[in-house]
Amino acid sequence: MLLKKERLNDILTDMAKQARVYVPVSPDANDGGGVGKSGKAKMTRFELYSPGTAPNFDLVNTTMPPKDMLFPQTQKMYRYGFDTEGNAYIDIIHDSDEVVIFGMRSCDARSIECMDDVFLSMGYDDEFYKQRREKLATVAIGCASVAETCFCDSMGLDPNAAPGADVQLSPGVDGQSYVVVAQSEKGQALVASWQPYLEDSTAETTQVSCALKVNGDGLKDKLEQMFDHPIWEQLSKKCLTCGTCTYVCPTCHCFDISQENKMKDGERFRCWDSCMFSAYSEMAGNHNPRPTKMPRVRQRFMHKLCFFEDRYGKTLCVGCGRCVEKCPVALDITMLIDDIQAADLSKAEEVA
Repeated sequence: MLLKKERLNDILTDMAKQARVYVPVSPDANDGGGVGKSGKAKMTRFELYSPGTAPNFDLVNTTMPPKDMLFPQTQKMYRYGFDTEGNAYIDIIHDSDEVVIFGMRSCDARSIECMDDVFLSMGYDDEFYKQRREKLATVAIGCASVAETCFCDSMGLDPNAAPGADVQLSPGVDGQSYVVVAQSEKGQALVASWQPYLEDSTAETTQVSCALKVNGDGLKDKLEQMFDHPIWEQLSKKCLTCGTCTYVCPTCHCFDISQENKMKDGERFRCWDSCMFSAYSEMAGNHNPRPTKMPRVRQRFMHKLCFFEDRYGKTLCVGCGRCVEKCPVALDITMLIDDIQAADLSKAEEVA
């Protein structure tokens, strides 16, 4: 099936009547041309669609990933307190709306698979994530171009295809159409609802690859021997532990739980946290197993490239390049991978 780009807004408007639809949006061109007071470009993100919204499906990637739709930056979990008769109560807070993320790239589609591993496997379901996941449908668009920081195909992904998405749209070489393929039952239902806007034809599609390449072969096995390698001390000297990489990363999922109390009532909520912050690993009695920068930096990259794959069978880095682009000191994970592959294992200290 073929979808002309000129019919996109018709489809989005129809879907928005039944669900919350999120699309990639650039800052308002009338608001300084998308440039802030600092002279730097404002962040791009997925925003709620409504008639009049101008999606930008030509963005290679948004600054902020769409994980907020599944794992909100701040999420109320439940309310508690005493009712007027003095009885204690706890009310779980759930989001009941259907949601469609329209226009994600292959890297973000894979990131949802990683989040599913964390929150919905190993014998435990996170009820807050699960409820949102069951109501989510995803529409991926293959990349017509790539950024210089993209390296997803080195991490085992294909920028032209997202098999984990419910619907795949592949850009036609004419630049004016998408080839539409439903990849799940949810996707079949979506595509069926689009029928008035689709053409029963096909087209040649754009195929791209990333210019930035890294060698991930045997990376996990080598890292298992490098826990005490001096590479981590050298790397950590550069890091500011600002947490920027973890907040723009589509697969980072650390969170903290807190509460607000007012008189006899209160709310418990969770919010994004970062393993790069010193307080993240602090325990009762002020003990901290990662008291300095080096073990925190090591933990982040070992988790991305080694520990997660050991547990779930896939790397936690999806090659989106957001951390490469946004790190204020250019601490580049692709350069680190190159350094790891070139590292001399004889310099690693024996683990006691």
